[in-house]
Amino acid sequence: MRSDDLFTSLETIVGPGGILTSTADTAAYNLEHRGNFPGRALAVVRPRTTAEVSAVIKACAHARTPIIPQGGNTGLVGGSTPDDSGQEVVLSLERMRRIRQVNPLDNTITVESGCILQSVQEAATAHGRMFPLTLGSEGSATIGGNLSTNAGGDQVIRYGNTREQALGLEVVLADGSILNGLSPLRKDNSGYDLKHLFIGGEGTLGVITAATLKLYPLLRQQATAWIAVQDARQAVALLARLRDVLGDRITAFEIMARATVDLVLRHFPDLQEPLPGSRPWILLVDVSDTSVRYPLQEEFQLALAESMEQGLILDAAVASSERQSQTMWQIRASIPEAQRKEGPSLKHDISVPIPRIADFIDATVPKMSAIVPGIQCITFGHVGDGNLHFNQSMPPGMAKESFLAQADAIHDLVHETAAHMQGSISAEHGIGRQKQEIFMHYKDPVAISAMYRIKAALDPENLFNPGRLLPLRNS
Repeated sequence: MRSDDLFTSLETIVGPGGILTSTADTAAYNLEHRGNFPGRALAVVRPRTTAEVSAVIKACAHARTPIIPQGGNTGLVGGSTPDDSGQEVVLSLERMRRIRQVNPLDNTITVESGCILQSVQEAATAHGRMFPLTLGSEGSATIGGNLSTNAGGDQVIRYGNTREQALGLEVVLADGSILNGLSPLRKDNSGYDLKHLFIGGEGTLGVITAATLKLYPLLRQQATAWIAVQDARQAVALLARLRDVLGDRITAFEIMARATVDLVLRHFPDLQEPLPGSRPWILLVDVSDTSVRYPLQEEFQLALAESMEQGLILDAAVASSERQSQTMWQIRASIPEAQRKEGPSLKHDISVPIPRIADFIDATVPKMSAIVPGIQCITFGHVGDGNLHFNQSMPPGMAKESFLAQADAIHDLVHETAAHMQGSISAEHGIGRQKQEIFMHYKDPVAISAMYRIKAALDPENLFNPGRLLPLRNS
């Protein structure tokens, strides 16, 4: 089928406003927000219903035209933008934003995949419930994208990744058929649980059009603490101690190296650190409870005092108001922008077993400094799930070209050390196009083979996100 014939078919399906073809109209869909992986879409198609998605996929399949599913385009690894061939159709779900049902008695919400994460949170709150997924991009990221990348966030320690929030999915397959799996059931032992193929599948196996998600009771008590510790080993020990005392009421447990906090304060001078002095490592800890029967903040403060007596804490400041809590979290949320302002940087999203976090840091930082003397290790992340955002900024005065020339050596060191400690080279950002080489190098070959076989079974013509996650193979 010629391009103009395909355009006619697509416009018939989605209407004149549902297809974009001009360079100006498609520009925002061709480039992810960091400016990496620029591409050029043949067209951007924006259906409003699952039936339209199905018809679009059938038309593209008939024309043998690759499809790039796209949500809020907030991904970080080049998995949701077209390549520069001008032959791929971007299938944007941005107009599918309907909240189909909220069931407080069943603690479920069913939403279309183009729903903005923040809108889902607000819909849950309006019905006296909470949807716990929280991300820095929650004002623009979509549920479909969250599911396709199995997004993490700050509250994984208590509620789990996006995968744990999904009860059922509606998915359009490569032949245009619709897999209707929008079940609210917690228990359904009737064969393969197919939804898990598409969660974290990065749009390579099917297009998620709707999801039934778990809701939770509203939190009625919350407390936040800014905690200084000597090193990452103390951080892990404190996590274990607080878990013994507070159980699953620990909602977030974030770590930041001194260089990371200093970087934020340097670029955002209006922010003030809650504790005086330059302590080596900082923890940002949230605890919460759905009950008001017992005063949580008092229990939290007592646990911190006892931990200080045990030598696990250097100092701590507990927020006395919601505003103070927000200020603490603003420092954490400002890290990516501060690093952007600082200049060229290298970024890693790795995970290791929680007891090995300190071992990983100890094993990499000295070797990294040997490769690039004066390198700034901007370390932060989620201690509760072993996920570190282990980034490096260029030393002051160093030429950008000289710094980037050492990128491969730095990447190899980080990924080899993570793999040696039974970790992962991608904790929550996915593979996309950015991490394919290291994914193929470190992933179990049997797992890779199984993934290719699943891809071939569900998408035999390789039309869904070809060359993303799984590299293209010569036939």
